[in-house]
Order: sequence, then structure tokens, then C-alpha cells
Amino acid sequence: MILLQNLSYIHPNKDLLFENLYLSVNQYGKAALIGNNGSGKSTLLKIIAGELQASGGTVKIDAKLYYIPQIFGQYDHQSIAEALGVDARLKALKEILSGNTEEEQFAALEDDWGIEERCREAMHHWKLDDFSLETAMSDLSGGQKTRVFLAGIMIHEPGIVLLDEPSNHLDLDARTILYDFIQNAKMTILLVSHDRKLLNLVEEIYELHEGEIVTYGGNYDHYIEQKNIAYNAMQQDVKNKEKALRKAKAVERETAERQQRLDARGKKKSEKAGVAKIMMNTLRNNAEKSTSKLKGIHEEKVQSIMQELKDSRESLAGNDSMKFDFDSSKLHKGKLLFSAKAVNFSYDNRENLWSKNLVFDINSGERIALVGKNGSGKTSLIKMVLGSLEPTAGTVYRADFQPVYIDQDYSLIQNHLTVYQQAQAFNQAKLQEHEIKIRLARFLFTQDAWDKPCRVLSGGERLRLALCCLGMRAEAPGMIVLDEPTNNLDIQNIEILTAAIKDYIGTLLIVSHDQSFLEEVKIGRTIDLNSFV
Repeated sequence: MILLQNLSYIHPNKDLLFENLYLSVNQYGKAALIGNNGSGKSTLLKIIAGELQASGGTVKIDAKLYYIPQIFGQYDHQSIAEALGVDARLKALKEILSGNTEEEQFAALEDDWGIEERCREAMHHWKLDDFSLETAMSDLSGGQKTRVFLAGIMIHEPGIVLLDEPSNHLDLDARTILYDFIQNAKMTILLVSHDRKLLNLVEEIYELHEGEIVTYGGNYDHYIEQKNIAYNAMQQDVKNKEKALRKAKAVERETAERQQRLDARGKKKSEKAGVAKIMMNTLRNNAEKSTSKLKGIHEEKVQSIMQELKDSRESLAGNDSMKFDFDSSKLHKGKLLFSAKAVNFSYDNRENLWSKNLVFDINSGERIALVGKNGSGKTSLIKMVLGSLEPTAGTVYRADFQPVYIDQDYSLIQNHLTVYQQAQAFNQAKLQEHEIKIRLARFLFTQDAWDKPCRVLSGGERLRLALCCLGMRAEAPGMIVLDEPTNNLDIQNIEILTAAIKDYIGTLLIVSHDQSFLEEVKIGRTIDLNSFV
């Protein structure tokens, strides 16, 4: 069981991240923590894991805990066994079996006689048979490092598992193993993920938003249903407040006009009756006070409704669909853009990347997924399509077209520029300054962000800025190439990307293991490099 009570965390720079959080995951419960980038999900997992100290509140766990972080670079100087924390026990077992029966060896083993067998079974289960426990972590790819730490669950046999973006960098085979583990594990699981297929395997969703946690019973699909209901209610609330505002303004206007008519009529009667000038002034002052009071009452009511409407619109804005300006590619559908004939490649005259030569075409208007295991040559093939790499065997044909390559680091964003300068650099359509800023606002870059340096942007912000920039080109790109576009993005930014790609009418080449994303952008064909390795 995991129980957080009145939990608070203040950054070292004194900024409050969240306070008075409550969260409970029952024994054998499976829950997911979701929220936008920067909301504090990873920080919260680190606090539960004991790697960070909370500023206030309590954390209670009632079982052995195992934590898998999102980033593994800190383990590069270690071996697999050291990173998993089993090196001392394995060394002690080896010493004992070789005849060293000193007490310190038995103490180091901790009576764990099955440690070696569990390590072997876990490495096999996660398809890591090609590596020994002495292999340096620095020799592994991102996906292989993730699998190492997932193997650690079988090795350590914890009662509670914390997972931070566990499907990042995993190929489809490894993701399938992960999904099977989540479904069948008999332990308490709390995970952070943007993988919607993975999120549909949990029983409870916790959304961390603006320092608060909202609980949704059910999986991700249920969460979306509940959010849509709330969104529709907010839309209706905005419409109701707009109607109330129009009515309040009409009443204010009618009241003012009626009071003016009464005052004018009273003045005429007084003049006809010969009322003394001093009395006329008194009557006029009383009328003005009455009119002012009525005006104040109605103005206050109007202002109150306007503020409520503003608050409702701001709540709605974060959930509203963004407007995209992707135009259609000018390449006619079906035009041959790229052709590979018996193509292969080798680095420094080493073995070919693929055991069988590649033969395929890419035509304008196609939506293609490029899939394959880690190390199957996906990035090399992308470079070949883009013309930055030539094959060492076979021939390629490339038509004259303008591709856009959005890699995992969004390298088309220039770190030395500000957000506004970056947008201006892509302003081939010669938009005016205010038009550029309107475009930026559509992608959630408000006035406060226009002068922000691009180097400090998060992955999700870099994605939004890249999409915004593409919409300001004079012509739509002939092909968009995306390399693992959903890695490290929160769900909101994945939805933004999905909507943009759906709107684009042109050629798409996408490297991704995110099946939900590929289905939503309506991939029509798959090039599977696993069949060539």
C-alpha cells in the first residue's frame, strides 16, 4: 500500500510545486499518475521512493519498494549488476561456492541463494541474453537500459513498484512484455506514463494539475470520458455566462434610460410648479445620487459576471482544440518521392545493417510507419530518405521535394533564439508581428513566453513551437519525418501533435513504437525492418 498525506514540496529556489497532496494506492492496486510536463509527477515518485525529501506531510509504504527512474545516464559508469544492486550478493555467492566460507561472505549474500538463477531468468525474460551482468551500462541503448531495470523487478521481487515512463525507448516486442507484466503482476504499481495503451491497463488514474491531485476511478479511456463530460459542462457554463452577461448589460442600459426619463419628467414638473431654485438643486442632486447608485449596482453585477466568464474561458482554453495552419502539400498524390533498389549500408566497412537488401518505394500522400527493434537501422534509413546518407550497396532515387525532419530533440529549434525570434525565422509567409504572436498564442505561448530563450523550453514546448513554425512556411513541406515523436511528451502535447498530423495533407514517415499514436494518425503502410535484420 502507498499512502501520502498532506504532502508538500518546495523547490530549492523556494518555488512551491505542490502542497497538501493526498494519494492512496491499495495493496495490489495498479494506478497511473498523469499530468502536464512540469506538474511534478517525477518529483512525486522520487519522494515516494525516498530519493527526495518532502517539504511537509508523510509517506507510508508497507512493503519492499522498487523504483525505475526515467533517466539512466547516472548508471553509465556501472555494470548491469552494480546498477541493479546485486553485485555484492553475486560476488559473495561465487566466493562461497568456490570454498570461501568466511562469515562476511554469508552476510553479504543475505541468505539469497537463488540470486544468480533469478538474474538469469530475468535477463532471459526481457530479451537480454546477449549481455552479461558485467556488461557496462554505457554499452547499452536507451531501450536496453530500460529493460535491465524492468528485469530488476523479477530479481528483487518487491511488493511495490514505481515506474517513471517505463515504455520510453522500448520497441514493440519489449512493450508487449511490459503490458503483459502490468496485467498479471501481483504487486502494488504506481506508474507515470503517456503511453495510452499502458494507461488502459491500470485501475485508477491520478491527475496532478496545478498542485492538486484529482482521482478518476478506472483506466485512461474512462478518464477521457469523464474529462469530456467536464469539458462539455464548461462549454455550457461559458454559454450560460455569456447569455447572463448580455442580459445584465441590457438591464443596465434599460434601467439607466428609464431613470433618465424619470429624472427629466420630474424636472419639467418641478419647473412648471415653480419650485424654488434651492429645492430644484436638492431634487437634482437626489436624482443624480439615485441614478449613480443604480448604475453602480448594475456595473458591479456586470463586472462580476464578466470576471466569472473570464475565469470559465481560461479554464476552457487549456482543454480547447488548437487551430493549425498546415496547408496541403503541393505534390500530386501518387508521385514517386523515394525508391530504394537492393539498398544496404555499413559503417566503416563493417557488417551490413540488414541481412537482406531493402527494396521499397515512398509515394506522395502516403502515411508510413517505420518500425523495428532497437539497432535495426531506422535512423540510418531516415537519413537515406532525407539525402544525408548514401547507401554502400544498391541505388536510391530521390525526387525534388522539401522534407521536414522533426527528431527526438526537435533540433530545428535554435537554442540561441527566443521563442518569438524562432517563429520569425520561419516566417516565409511574411506575417506581421501581431499575426506571429497570435499564432504563438494558439500554441500556448502567451506574452510571458515570447522573450523566453528556446534553450530552456521543455520537450513539449519545443514540439509546440516546431509545429507553430511549420505553419508559417510559405509552402507546406512535401514530407514530414518524425522520429519517436511521442517520447517524453505529456498527454496534452501528444494530443496536440496528433491533431496537427491529422490536419496535414501530405507524406508522412513516422518512427514510433506508440501503437495508439500510429492508429490515430491513420498510418496506411508499415515498413518493418525486423524482416530485414
